[in-house]
Amino acid sequence: EATLGVATFWNSHFYEINHLLFYSIKHSFSFTTLPKSLEYISCLIHLAVFGILGAITRYLLQKLFGPSVARVTSDGSILYLDLPSNMVGSFLMGWFGVVFKADITRVSEFLAIGLSTGYLGSLTTFSGWNQKMLDLSADGKWLYAVLGFLLGLFLASYSIILGVETAKGFRWLLNRRASSSKEERTSCLLEVNTFKRHLVSMTLMVVLLAALLAVSATQLVQEFDKGTSEAQLWLGCLVAAPGVWLRWFLARLNGRGLGKDGQYLRWVPFGTVIANVAAASAMAALATLKKSVDTTTCNTVASSIQFGLLGCLSTVSTLMAEFNAMRESDQPWRAYAYASFTIAVSFAMGTVIYSVPVWVVGFS
Repeated sequence: EATLGVATFWNSHFYEINHLLFYSIKHSFSFTTLPKSLEYISCLIHLAVFGILGAITRYLLQKLFGPSVARVTSDGSILYLDLPSNMVGSFLMGWFGVVFKADITRVSEFLAIGLSTGYLGSLTTFSGWNQKMLDLSADGKWLYAVLGFLLGLFLASYSIILGVETAKGFRWLLNRRASSSKEERTSCLLEVNTFKRHLVSMTLMVVLLAALLAVSATQLVQEFDKGTSEAQLWLGCLVAAPGVWLRWFLARLNGRGLGKDGQYLRWVPFGTVIANVAAASAMAALATLKKSVDTTTCNTVASSIQFGLLGCLSTVSTLMAEFNAMRESDQPWRAYAYASFTIAVSFAMGTVIYSVPVWVVGFS
């Protein structure tokens, strides 16, 4: 009788049980979020791809505005080589890292992280800026170094202000021209909101990352022995990703403050400060190494690490986003205290690591 009862129950509820099983299997492949492990991997892949693209863009802007083409920037002036990339990156941060960040996040959180932290963070570089000012001070051009910091801070800060204001104007135009129904349909089509779309997006990023690394490695083999700037670019692309990842990890320290419960200086983004100061110090150490060893191989490897790893570890766009947020707060003095502290500590450590050995030993 018990067996008969079980059989009767199974037969009467077979279709319901089968429907529940089918729904659970289907639902497991259509959830909107990835598992934590895949989410973590996808974030790292997006950061690596956009970080390499940011480094390449920075190199192209150096060449475009440098002595070989437009002749606007140079090593021996306050208009340092990375000034255009810092300005462009800060301007774009106003668009994609401030005004439209929430909209991009609705489409894909990984895309938002890749654009702001990966691309714009690597397009701009604080360590390169600091090192050029150290070069000027080591040559006795102290006034140029001070003016270089002031001009660089002024232009970068107003670049993000211009970016924010133009982005708000563009958004106003979009809101006037586009109907809400069309916006909703477009948003639904673009959103990466299913497990399948997440996998497709991650697969595309993996393929793109593999292609970038393969091209970089191939070009490096051809250019390395020549010791050209192209060799520094391609080796820099190969080591760019760890710099972006480390900066992303350090960003977790932002807003935590000091003390047992983090009650002190919570407004200071210590993650960004540590990334910029550490990269600037390491950049100065490698500059000293290049002066002391003075071989083609050492110059290529050290310059590549400076350009790729340290250039992507440090950032001006994030610094300017934080600077602008503090400037618009109830206590705007914090913005200038934050920027001044970062610049002063980085320059002081760079002076000890780089300028003092240059003065003492007399490197040419």
